[in-house]
Amino acid sequence: MSDAISRATFDQVMVPNYSPAGFIPVRGLGSRVWDQGGREFIDFAGGIAVNALGHCHPELVAALTEQAQKLWHVSNVFTNEPVLRLARLLTELTFADRAFFCNSGGEANEAAFKLARKYASDHFGADKHQIVACKNSFHGRTLFTVSVGGQPKYTEGFAPVPAGIAHTPFNDIEALERAVTDRTCAVVIEPIQGEGGVLHADLAFLQAARELCDQHGALLIFDEVQTGVGRSGSLYTYMEYGVTPDILTSAKALGGGFPIGAMLTTEPIAKSFSPGTHGSTYGGNPLACAVAHKVVQIVSQPEVLAGVKRRHQRMVAGLRALNEQYPVFKDIRGVGLLLGCELAPEYAGRARDLLKAAEDQNLMVLVAGPSVLRLAPSLVIDDQDIDQGLERLAAALAVFA
Repeated sequence: MSDAISRATFDQVMVPNYSPAGFIPVRGLGSRVWDQGGREFIDFAGGIAVNALGHCHPELVAALTEQAQKLWHVSNVFTNEPVLRLARLLTELTFADRAFFCNSGGEANEAAFKLARKYASDHFGADKHQIVACKNSFHGRTLFTVSVGGQPKYTEGFAPVPAGIAHTPFNDIEALERAVTDRTCAVVIEPIQGEGGVLHADLAFLQAARELCDQHGALLIFDEVQTGVGRSGSLYTYMEYGVTPDILTSAKALGGGFPIGAMLTTEPIAKSFSPGTHGSTYGGNPLACAVAHKVVQIVSQPEVLAGVKRRHQRMVAGLRALNEQYPVFKDIRGVGLLLGCELAPEYAGRARDLLKAAEDQNLMVLVAGPSVLRLAPSLVIDDQDIDQGLERLAAALAVFA
């Protein structure tokens, strides 16, 4: 058997639920990535908003290496020092009193939805179980989380799906008022819909959601899997709005590339998860928590968060200049370093064609639906990499347009 690995190997051995690019990255440093042939790419994708500090950040490498020489895994039959340090840091920096750790954003949302129903059952009875979510939302890939997510394409072929879920249009206060009743146990919102096209929640919409939850005894859940850990220029995006949730979910950037998810909440709500009600074998793993602790320490520094907002201005100004030369986008939007460039009507549905054109120019980007180019680079990306990445995007646009 040959040891050679190529893109063709994927088609031979992997379940075909992904369609990866034609090259295989093998090494990364900062915002640069190299493939098997030594071809160098600038990374504006960030592992889908995961690599908050770029590739192989020296402090993260050191944190992982140090922990790897101490303790890898003990399960939740025991606790460990890294998980307690991380929980203490996150509760010091946020509204939360308690933390639950798992391995992904989908798992964090699964835990949040289960906790909301358990809390409602404990305090109001089993009839108060409805979850209200937004259309066009995305909350994960488990059967429960795709059902809460407001994109029917992700539940096709998986029926019957969990019941007791209602969907309302994003940013529609009147529709939200009609949807939330005394049977509602939770309202879940992404402050910025990432997979749905990088769409911002209006401040008034989030304020209305907070007021409705308080009025009806429901919990407000913010899914900050993609927007959290500095992506918006604040540690969590709820801080940008000044609207505080009851439960917050976090993942992606939290581990800087190492898999970890978290659910944060208050002490009274957390009490509904008594021993045995929920769990995760790998949740709170010492390796993941040691890395995540270092990520949060770095990202929470005021100069790092200010740097995100400065880089936002540089990238948006560059994108707008490109769009004057190649008028491909009808809208350039986003907060911090989560940006969406919506294609003009004549290019609608061709976001993946633009992604491939960028790949041909040695630039890694993302899409958010069929008509939105999404950018989620490292929060500490160098100005030189921003400028050179935009030059490569310009070359891609010249071909695409």
